[in-house]
Amino acid sequence: MNKTELVEKIAAGAGLTKVDAKKALDATTAAIKEALAAGDKVALIGFGTFSVNERPAREGINPRSKEKIAIPAKKVAKFKAGAELEKAL
Repeated sequence: MNKTELVEKIAAGAGLTKVDAKKALDATTAAIKEALAAGDKVALIGFGTFSVNERPAREGINPRSKEKIAIPAKKVAKFKAGAELEKAL
């Protein structure tokens, strides 16, 4: 499912126009992005939790040249599915 299809499902399920559904989806994703950027967790009961994980710096290997390279530390977004979502799958 892509964003357009998701907007259509939201519009049909909530009785909104596609324009309003797109605005709602964009506002939701922006709010989640802002919360994660601030280091907060976003917990949607029954659906799941979005959080930020820190990956430490490590040493890797370039598959072509086989030489060792340094991979810097970074922050990554993480999603853990909630119990209801896991049951549905």
